[in-house]
Amino acid sequence: MEIISDIRRFLKREFDKINNENLKKNILNALPFWVAALVTGGIAVLYAKLFAWAEHATQLLYEEANWAFFIITPLCFVVSWWLVDKYSPFARGSGIPQVSAAIELANPKQFSKVNALLGFRVLVVKIVSSLIAVIGGGVVGREGPTIQIAASVFKKVNDWLPAWYPKISKRNMIITGAAAGLASAFNTPLGGIVFAIEELTKTHFNFFKSALLTGVIIAGLTALSLLGPYLYLGYPQLSNFGLGIIFSIIPLAVVTGLAGSGMGEIILYILRQKKQLKTKWQNIAFICVCGLAMAGLAVLLDGRAFGSGKEIMVSTLFSNHKYLEWYVPLMRILGSILTFPIGGAGGIFAPSLGAGASIGAVLAGWLELSATESNLLILCGMTGFLTSITRSPFTSSILVLEMTNSHNVIFYIMLTALIANLVGNFINKHSFYDTLKEQYLAELEKEEATHQPPK
Repeated sequence: MEIISDIRRFLKREFDKINNENLKKNILNALPFWVAALVTGGIAVLYAKLFAWAEHATQLLYEEANWAFFIITPLCFVVSWWLVDKYSPFARGSGIPQVSAAIELANPKQFSKVNALLGFRVLVVKIVSSLIAVIGGGVVGREGPTIQIAASVFKKVNDWLPAWYPKISKRNMIITGAAAGLASAFNTPLGGIVFAIEELTKTHFNFFKSALLTGVIIAGLTALSLLGPYLYLGYPQLSNFGLGIIFSIIPLAVVTGLAGSGMGEIILYILRQKKQLKTKWQNIAFICVCGLAMAGLAVLLDGRAFGSGKEIMVSTLFSNHKYLEWYVPLMRILGSILTFPIGGAGGIFAPSLGAGASIGAVLAGWLELSATESNLLILCGMTGFLTSITRSPFTSSILVLEMTNSHNVIFYIMLTALIANLVGNFINKHSFYDTLKEQYLAELEKEEATHQPPK
């Protein structure tokens, strides 16, 4: 803390020397965001490397002694849960619902509650718990956790600002941190901006986004059918698709919409039932059963049950192995159902993308599509499944497009997102993340009512 005090005094001396008041004000307003962004980028890169190493270690161990996971998986699941339960209960799960709750609480009367949702302890527990879950073969991702980690960094930088510093909106810092976290997790800057608008701020944009999507899709596909694939300044060398591919995309969008929202509903149901467990030993028994089932899924059926699902996306998109067996999507969905409810840290973003990719690959195989057509269905499957979980069709579309640099299929991607979003809304008007956010807010209210400070 002495170092922070020295930095504060140094900055005050240097800024006092600046005569231009507007320049001084602009620099002072921007500096916390720049510092927090640099720290966030560094942590995100380190976390990504650690996560990749953990997944690689799991793969090596699986190849050498896969039966060991009947011990390793339950043990890692229990340790992952224990770390969260003991040191930072709101570090569990994805991280996106916690950030949404923090944004809602970012006002003078309720901001003290944000300390339970975002902070240094949350950051550390989030990283360690999720890595342990991955080593055990858990179906979790690092993207949601990176968003909570980044929001924690931005909040902490804001907390450290001295009294003389110009006031900066705490809410804006948290929103910017979350957007920066998504951008650094996926390397998708535009996706981070869209995520902040669509998922975090929840502006009036939500009331007309379906109409906006429909208008964009209809106008774009009309131009596409009349003029062919084109760009205003020219078109790169990419594969073209006839409009007939839509008859494959529409059923895929419906299936991924049902599968994603259905998976979310099952996980939420299990979480509600889990609240009936009264003792920690009952919780541990439940987690061990989930761990044994997860290990059995991978050891007795297929090793692709383990991990975030990134390998499935990479292998289907960038190799000749486009088609997958019918059971792979079921296995991936069941993996998330067994992993997420244990109460450890870990996101559902990447597992959703992986599950969607596997559904697209299975359908492409059944229809005997070409390699390029299969790639399109895989991308649409990823978009549809993620949309049905997040109910953020623009964010899902932009993420998939930015990650794969496949802007020539933007209208097919957006069509998938629109249909999957409508299907998901038919099952439950509230998204998976929104439901969890309300649960976290209720927990914070209960803790305040019983005068028990958050851990």
